[in-house]
Amino acid sequence: MRYKLIIAYDGAAFHGWQKQYAQPDRRPLRTVAAVVEDALQRVVRQPLDLVGASRTDAGVHAQGQVAHFNADLPLPCSKLALAVNSRLPKDVEVRSAEPAADDFDAISDAIRKRYRYRIFNTARRPLGQRQYVWHCWTPLDQQRMNRAAARLIGTHDFAGFAAAGHGRTTTVRTVFDCRVEQDGIEKHVVVEGDGFLYNMVRIIAGTLAEVGRGRFEPEVIDEIIASGDRARAGPTLPASGLCLEWIQHREKGRTGDGTNGPQDNGTAGGESETRP
Repeated sequence: MRYKLIIAYDGAAFHGWQKQYAQPDRRPLRTVAAVVEDALQRVVRQPLDLVGASRTDAGVHAQGQVAHFNADLPLPCSKLALAVNSRLPKDVEVRSAEPAADDFDAISDAIRKRYRYRIFNTARRPLGQRQYVWHCWTPLDQQRMNRAAARLIGTHDFAGFAAAGHGRTTTVRTVFDCRVEQDGIEKHVVVEGDGFLYNMVRIIAGTLAEVGRGRFEPEVIDEIIASGDRARAGPTLPASGLCLEWIQHREKGRTGDGTNGPQDNGTAGGESETRP
């Protein structure tokens, strides 16, 4: 039977979501997928493969990563999250667990994702928040940033906002919403889309920050999209400020819990995406 998890984590001490191995000794690195998969296997007492919707990079956080796995549970599904969490370190949590349709796929069934990039915009140092924000002491003009952000909305070729060597067969993506919000002394770049290229959100945030500083005009977005030239865009901001907030999946009927009712969308949400 297939199950769906919503997972939150502090990415500061992880080498990203995806399981990885150090070279040349092939020593396993500390990744979210490896840690959660190990805890799951200790609970269900059988091998399994945990598949995550987004391969977030090292240092990136999540509030709503979605993953699926197949197993025969030795306990009620309602108790699974608690059992797994008791075996997890303090920087990761399974927020929910539920039966899923047999053909539910955390990757291919994802239709919308939201990322938030936090900019600590004051001369003061973030100190206790430094692992979760990017510190920019230069004043940022939010109105200019939002004028630029609005130009990103729509279906475009986002090659100019992707890191070199992204390895995707197509760089066309749809951005449903992009805006800059004020939250106290922080500015948040919020981006929703059907998928993202490698470092795409961090490059968008870096470009909008350059617009906010007055170094770029808002119309630079049009030039970057038209040219596909990464060199025209702003810097790739550090991973620390980025958080995957939620991922929405297409509805499918549940199986394995005695019902065939509609499955709730995963509205809970890598920047290094798994789609082509």
